[in-house]
Amino acid sequence: MQDTISSIQYSRHGQAGHITLDRPKNLNAIDRAMAEAIMEVLAQWQDDPSVQRILIDSSSSKAFCAGGDIKSLYRTIQDEGPKAAHTNMVIPYQAMQMIADYPKPIITLMDGITMGGGIGLGAHARYRVVTERSALAMPENLIGLTPDAGGSWLLAQAPRPYGLRLALTGGRMAGAQAVTMGFADYLVSSEKLEALKAALLSDTAPEDVILQRYATTDLTPLADAFPRTISTVYDVEDMGPHEGLPVLLSRLEASDEDWAKTDLTTLRSLCPFALHVTWRMQQELHATHASCDGAFALETQLVLHMISRPDFSEGVRARVIDKDNAPRWSPATLSEVKEDAVERCFKVQ
Repeated sequence: MQDTISSIQYSRHGQAGHITLDRPKNLNAIDRAMAEAIMEVLAQWQDDPSVQRILIDSSSSKAFCAGGDIKSLYRTIQDEGPKAAHTNMVIPYQAMQMIADYPKPIITLMDGITMGGGIGLGAHARYRVVTERSALAMPENLIGLTPDAGGSWLLAQAPRPYGLRLALTGGRMAGAQAVTMGFADYLVSSEKLEALKAALLSDTAPEDVILQRYATTDLTPLADAFPRTISTVYDVEDMGPHEGLPVLLSRLEASDEDWAKTDLTTLRSLCPFALHVTWRMQQELHATHASCDGAFALETQLVLHMISRPDFSEGVRARVIDKDNAPRWSPATLSEVKEDAVERCFKVQ
């Protein structure tokens, strides 16, 4: 029997629980109601000894979860102010942390678009599956925000300096790349997904045994899509953002490689203040050897600063509401960003 609450479907199959994200028209964008529904079901199953594993997937082959409900957050800021919007962001974070810390095995099938909040729902589970249709990214700088949903921690854990590049540019990872970068554990052909689901819901074998039956074992030719020269160009992590960002842009300008030209164009279009904070954030997570919970705490602090600034509302307006793709950032350039303004974001209020 299948039940539905607040944009999710959930059901029991013997020893397995099954949660399906079900907001296909919104690409399963997570909002407060969806997060609360997920936590309610997970809390029930956590205390039920007959539930041994949980599968989380999507009703759409197009997206697992495309991120947070940005339009809703934008409206909340306009109507009620940033603190109300902040609450609506923190509750989804709580659902993501619950998945990360859950005592029973959770398997997530990140088939299709998985970005921002989708990373938070999918990439903190014990067993994380992607397909050749997967597209993972943390593109928050595009709208004047910084990587959140625990994504900042995953980026800090990724092979260096590739994590910094992904954090700054919001670059997309295909399925095999996501495994290589530590955002997923298994690459499974989309043609095998239904068989994998059936096995996870009925087979009593250990989760890793079942997953290995269906997973692609040789990822080398699939994952080798990050050019080696990236590591040289992005070898700037020991510098602060005010020093490192100009050096990085200079190196990208000097390169004649296509990926460098793309990165340069992308970085020039992103929010200057958010780029500074993102850089500083990655340095903070490296320096403190932060845990996933520690990263969530830092993100919770930072996003209140970020959504209280004009850049977030302007970024959402330009990218999502009006779609003119011409945000008027404040400040407008990297050189105008004040170091003390960035540092204030990292001080506990």
